[in-house]
Amino acid sequence: MKFRPLHDRVVVRRVESEARTAGGIIIPDTAKEKPQEGEIIAVGPGARDESGKLVPLDVKAGDRILFGKWSGTEVKIDGEDLLIMKESDVMGVIEGKVASRKAA
Repeated sequence: MKFRPLHDRVVVRRVESEARTAGGIIIPDTAKEKPQEGEIIAVGPGARDESGKLVPLDVKAGDRILFGKWSGTEVKIDGEDLLIMKESDVMGVIEGKVASRKAA
C-alpha cells in the first residue's frame, strides 16, 4: 500500500537508538526512551498561504530529522510503526549523516 500525506504533513520512520551506553552498559527495551530522530519516508505537496498559493515543504523524503518528544501521531502502515506529523513539528534536518533503513 502506498500512503501519501496531505498538505504540510510528513511520514517519519523512527531511527533506532543504540542499545548500549558509551561505557558498555546494555539498556533494556523497557528503559529506553523513544528516539527523537527519524527518516522522512513521504511528504505532502505543501501548505497554502493566505493568497491560496501552494508553498512547498523544506524537507524531502530521505532527510534525517530531529523532532519533539511528543510530536506526531503514531500509525501502523503495512505492519511498520510510523509517525505522521506537520512540518512545523520538525526541529531540523541532520546534515552529513546517511539515513539508514531499519532491518525488517
